Amino acid sequence: MTLQQIRYVVAVADTNSMNEAAKRLYISQPTLSSAIKDLETEINITIFTRTNKGVILTSEGEEFLGYARQVLNQMELLEEKYIEGKKIKKKFGVSTQHYSFAVKAFVEMVKEFDMNEYEFAIRETKTADVIMDVKNVKSEIGILYINEFNEKVINKLLKDNQLEFHDLVTCKGYVYLWKGHPLAAKEKISMEELLDYPCLSFEQGDNNSFYFAEEILSTYDYRKTIKACDRATMLNLMVGINAFTLCSGIICEELNGSDYCAIPLDIDVNMNIGYISRSYGILSDIGRRYIEELQAYIARATV
Repeated sequence: MTLQQIRYVVAVADTNSMNEAAKRLYISQPTLSSAIKDLETEINITIFTRTNKGVILTSEGEEFLGYARQVLNQMELLEEKYIEGKKIKKKFGVSTQHYSFAVKAFVEMVKEFDMNEYEFAIRETKTADVIMDVKNVKSEIGILYINEFNEKVINKLLKDNQLEFHDLVTCKGYVYLWKGHPLAAKEKISMEELLDYPCLSFEQGDNNSFYFAEEILSTYDYRKTIKACDRATMLNLMVGINAFTLCSGIICEELNGSDYCAIPLDIDVNMNIGYISRSYGILSDIGRRYIEELQAYIARATV
C-alpha cells in the first residue's frame, strides 16, 4: 500500500467519480482505476462499488476512508513542518445537529484565524451523518445531544465507531415558537396546550428512527407533525402556521432573528448536549478553540 494509492482513494471518495478524480489528480482514468483495483486486491476488500452513475463507497470502504484521511492529514502536517516552502491549507470541520449556537461559536472562532491559511467547513446535518462525518474524519468535531431515551443506542453507536461523547451542558426542554404565537406569552407550556398546533422536527432520512431525532419527546403522540430539512424553513413554518418545535432553550438571536422565543416546557425532561470526537485522536489547537467558544457562548446563554 502506498501513500499515492491512499490519495487516490480519498480523491475518488470526494468526487464520487473516477473521471473527475483522475482530472483532479492529473492522471488518466485507466491508471486511477488500476491503482485502486490493485489496492483492493492487496488489502482484500472492495472499497468502491462501480455503477453507471459513478462509484459508491462500500461499508468496508467507509471504514478504510476514515483511516486514509487520518494518514493524509498527518502527512500534510509533516510536509508543512519539514519541507521548506511547502504551504498547505490546514483543514477544520464541524458537523452538528441544527443548533444555531454551534454555528455562532463557529463564526466567532473563524474570525480569529487567517482564512488564507485554513479551509473551514461547518455542516448542519442529520444525526447519523454527524456521527459518520467524525468517524470518517470529514469533521474533527460533531455536536449532538443524548438523554435517557436515546443514550443506550447513541452510546453504542459511538463506541462501535471509536468515538467519545463529551458533555457541554445539561438543560431542560423548551418550546420554540414565534412571538406572535397564541402561546407565546405563557410562562410555561404543557404538552396538552400544544396539541392543536403543528409540531416541527428535522428530517433524518434513512435513519428516521425515534432514537436519531434531534428533538426531545420524539415518541409523543402529536396530532399534527411536519418534518423539515433546515432551520430557515422551520422558522418560516413557525410564522406561517403557528407551528412549534422542542429545543434546549439555547438560541441565537443574531442568527435566527428576534421574532422567536423559547418557553419552558411544563414537564421534567432533560437534554445533555455535547460534542463527539475520535477516541484515539487528540483535538487540534483550532478544535480546542472551537470548544472554548462553544462553552463561552453556552455559559452566557444559560446564566
